[in-house]
Amino acid sequence: MTIHLKRVYVEPDEADGKRILVERLWPRGLTKEQAQVDLWLKDIAPSTELRKWFDHDPDKWAEFTRRYRAELRKNDEQVALLKKEIGRHKATLVYAARDEEHNAARVLQEYLKP
Repeated sequence: MTIHLKRVYVEPDEADGKRILVERLWPRGLTKEQAQVDLWLKDIAPSTELRKWFDHDPDKWAEFTRRYRAELRKNDEQVALLKKEIGRHKATLVYAARDEEHNAARVLQEYLKP
């Protein structure tokens, strides 16, 4: 299973397949038509507490990754739902963060690898 990542602000493309938003909050400044999201799994995103603690600080990346993976291990229902959706379709996880290397979607992508 190949899972692609893309910022939600980048122009949608047919190659994206099913676009799955993996953010707890709707991306600022985008309408639903602009985002072209097929599925919004806000409950698979990091908890509000973890998101606020991380605050997109690359120095906290290793600890953020560890904590988010722990949250994912306790979130069987949402992880199973995402795996089911990805297994059915070509899929792209879309996210809002500016940092393309240090974001929750990247952790989720790695977590889902067999």
